[in-house]
Amino acid sequence: MATDPNRPRADGATLRVALCQCNLPVGDLAGNLDRLRDLIACASERGADLTVFPELSATGYPPEDLLLNPRFTEAAADGVRRLAASVTGTVAVVGLPDLAGDLHNAAAVLAGGEVAAVYRKHFLPNYAVFDEQRYFARGEAALTVDLGGVRVGVTICEDLWYPGGPGRWAAIDGGAVVLVNLSGSPYHRGKGVERERMLAQRAADYGCFVAFCNAVGGQDELVFDGHSLVVDPAGRVVARGAQFEEDLLVVDLDTVSATRRRLHDPRWRQAGADRDRVRTIGVETAVPPPPAAGPATGERPSRTVEIPEPVRGGLPAPAIDEQPVRLVETAPPSHLSAPPFGKRRLRAAETTAPPTPAANPTLGEPGSSMAEAAAPPPPTAGYVSGAPLSEAAAPRPSPAPAPRLRPLLGPEAEVYRALTLGTADYFRKNRFRHAVLGLSGGIDSALALTVAADALGPGAVTAVSMPSRFTAAENRDDARELADRLGVELLELPIAELAGAYDRALAGPFGDAPPNVAEENLQARIRGNLLMALSNKFGWLVLTTGNKSEMSVGYATLYGDMAGGFAVLKDVLKGWVYRLARWRNREGEVVPQRIIDKPPTAELRENQLDTDSLPPYEVLDAVLEAYVEEDRSPEDIAEAGFDPALVDRIVAMVDGAEYKRRQAPPGVRISVRAFGRDRRLPITNRYRTS
Repeated sequence: MATDPNRPRADGATLRVALCQCNLPVGDLAGNLDRLRDLIACASERGADLTVFPELSATGYPPEDLLLNPRFTEAAADGVRRLAASVTGTVAVVGLPDLAGDLHNAAAVLAGGEVAAVYRKHFLPNYAVFDEQRYFARGEAALTVDLGGVRVGVTICEDLWYPGGPGRWAAIDGGAVVLVNLSGSPYHRGKGVERERMLAQRAADYGCFVAFCNAVGGQDELVFDGHSLVVDPAGRVVARGAQFEEDLLVVDLDTVSATRRRLHDPRWRQAGADRDRVRTIGVETAVPPPPAAGPATGERPSRTVEIPEPVRGGLPAPAIDEQPVRLVETAPPSHLSAPPFGKRRLRAAETTAPPTPAANPTLGEPGSSMAEAAAPPPPTAGYVSGAPLSEAAAPRPSPAPAPRLRPLLGPEAEVYRALTLGTADYFRKNRFRHAVLGLSGGIDSALALTVAADALGPGAVTAVSMPSRFTAAENRDDARELADRLGVELLELPIAELAGAYDRALAGPFGDAPPNVAEENLQARIRGNLLMALSNKFGWLVLTTGNKSEMSVGYATLYGDMAGGFAVLKDVLKGWVYRLARWRNREGEVVPQRIIDKPPTAELRENQLDTDSLPPYEVLDAVLEAYVEEDRSPEDIAEAGFDPALVDRIVAMVDGAEYKRRQAPPGVRISVRAFGRDRRLPITNRYRTS
């Protein structure tokens, strides 16, 4: 285990762990591996004994059907082997797909310039947004790594989501006092608190530290919120990383406290039933004398943090005296090209009997060489919270140290951050440079524009007002006011003449038929055409502005307001649209209050209101949450106090709009069940629940 004479140690058993919560684009193998290399050097400079990355960090998560391409998985494994050759200042745990007979979701332990061991994920989720059983075979053994006498268990995401399995095997049967968890756990409302409670329970159940390292960033519909954690053996959250941004969380763990706690628990004297499922490898370290004292010695300021009561994990305080965890107060790396502090020499060594060939650490086919491959290809652009890696790596003054036990964001704040991060990463990772959206003066387009301006910067967004003869003057004024407040360019393209030209062209076929939704939807499609024309002319990404309430019941126009490349509010119910607008105004009015106060309308005919076609949104949203997100039956919903006829009507509208939703652009997922990955129903379907 790497040591630092400038750092006080508790009985030789303090482990310094670095959790590298980073934003790694899917498929950018060269860029991601360069990023990992930089962060390993940064963690080593901060004296980390163990450096942990998110799940499938070499490839980005989730790679989906890229995993079915053997060239992709082999390139990832080759890259990790090259990365291992550069790891000599810490022990790093990196996620990757491992093709060894079958494909596994794996974690490679890199130490002493080589791949010392490979752990393969056991619990493979196959629900909600996850399809891991489509791609991976499950591992059947736990892995512990002995770092100078401190035993660390390696797990991946879902392995700690359930009691038992690799977490229990490593901690109880393998004696691990620290469990690290490489995770790609996507966000939904309240997910962070749910994870904290679950991980606190595992830590308390197993009597060990849990160090959870989550991915951060947007990937298509998914947003990963970071929120990496360290939980102590009493189930208390003692370190918490940032939410929705990159972070390097460095924590000193007094592992003696976990051992002492176990002396009071008879389970460890009775353990061993699954010991044959635990493989242990040892990593020994040799540390040269430190350089002379002074500003250039690489000293890392640290302080002892007493954890206050009541505990954050929601579990009782320990029955025995616990030594405090020492949290290293370091800011996220402001430059990533600095050399590591000193040079540490590590070598991998088995602490058990020599392994059989099947137990050898492999990346690829068993018995394949761990020798360094050819030099990696030139780096490509990576992203750091949406910024190019080249920009993030530029030397600049270090910021002031950030607090390591970050406060949790409130409900509106975390949803808003999810929307901005998801929008920004979709935009930048797909190399768009400018976005455009229609601005009506209503609440949905107002919030969508505000999110876009906050995510991308006002200079990267253009709003387009497209008034018709039904557009109220106050809505045009409100659109101008919002654009001015945000500093966004506003174009005004009236559509009355274009709508008239369509009416004249269709006068023959339409004949004497009374006006209906055909004429209304023509206006929406004219607007969609104008936005797509601007997109084609200038290469802009069209953002749609519809919300989940409307998409649920089909209150949207194909090839009209649904036309675009990304749906900012796709998973945001109407009530949440208002909540987020009010939250955004909390420190000063941005969204004009008149936009929030006015009744919602599509303005496609005289005096139109949404309530002409839909129930009040507070009723509609409640039924949609029950039916779509909670999968409750119409009978259950009616028994909760809703009018059965109204419930049946809403359910019929939801079921009948599947064909529309299937053609909608992707959008940020913020709920437990979003349309798309989460809810997959056939379009051609005669079954009706109402």
